[in-house]
Amino acid sequence: MARCFPTFLFLSIISIAAISNFTAATPSNFIKSSCSTTTYPSLCVESLSIYATTIQQDPHQLVQTALSVSLNNTQSTKTFVSKCYKLRGLKPTEYAALHDCAEEISDSVDRLSKSIKELKLCKVKGEDFRWHISNVETWVSSALTDETTCGDGFSGNAINGKIKDSIRARMVNVAHVTSNALSLINQYAEKY
Repeated sequence: MARCFPTFLFLSIISIAAISNFTAATPSNFIKSSCSTTTYPSLCVESLSIYATTIQQDPHQLVQTALSVSLNNTQSTKTFVSKCYKLRGLKPTEYAALHDCAEEISDSVDRLSKSIKELKLCKVKGEDFRWHISNVETWVSSALTDETTCGDGFSGNAINGKIKDSIRARMVNVAHVTSNALSLINQYAEKY
């Protein structure tokens, strides 16, 4: 009987450790851990947690989802900018800023779309992983620059009011989500 107690104790400790590891290794914890190094970790967790069952603990799926969230937000903002651009009674400065922003946001959508397609070609064990992931990083970085440029067009005093506030708020959100996606992509590229 005395020999059984150490074996029982050992098995109990192993079982507790296994349960602890199981609860610690959840999709939500994977997302939180991955997002912790981004520039906007709270936004990162908030925007990706709803996709936890899809992401699981797959780094490639995490990056794919982050890019898709960025693209969806950017497309939505593009639609909003296009509607504002068609408003009547715009001042010439507002019209010019909206025109420039519409072009920038269109470029951003295009670059993010290309990034998603390119990411699908990134196979960790594939020969061309570095090439494809480098393209993704470049295009997402360019998309972020486009988004920031659009937002900057509404930062001066020449444009005031609801249009400025609405577009700036949307552009800041889009830029933050894209920045987080880029950070996750960079992490992914470093690991593989």
